[in-house]
Amino acid sequence: MNNACGLLEVRGLVAGIEAADAMLKAASVRLTTQITTRPGLITLVVEGDIGSCRAAIDAGRLAAERLGGMVSEKVLGRPEPDLALFLGQPGIRKKA
Repeated sequence: MNNACGLLEVRGLVAGIEAADAMLKAASVRLTTQITTRPGLITLVVEGDIGSCRAAIDAGRLAAERLGGMVSEKVLGRPEPDLALFLGQPGIRKKA
């Protein structure tokens, strides 16, 4: 994982695609994962530095709100490395 992780949950595939496009165009972030938690709910996960993640999530939120698909958002600064396991990303685990 990088310095920060941003999560944006939207309702609907079109809102997810629109939000992902807006996030990737707005800031220097990388879309690492897309999680479908139940039919119709999609969580987009981006990583980058904290400022870029915040800018990307803001842009994605605005895009999803225009389509009425915004559900929730969160930006995590310096996430715990083990969180990568939860998000389905290859991460470096700390040795116990």
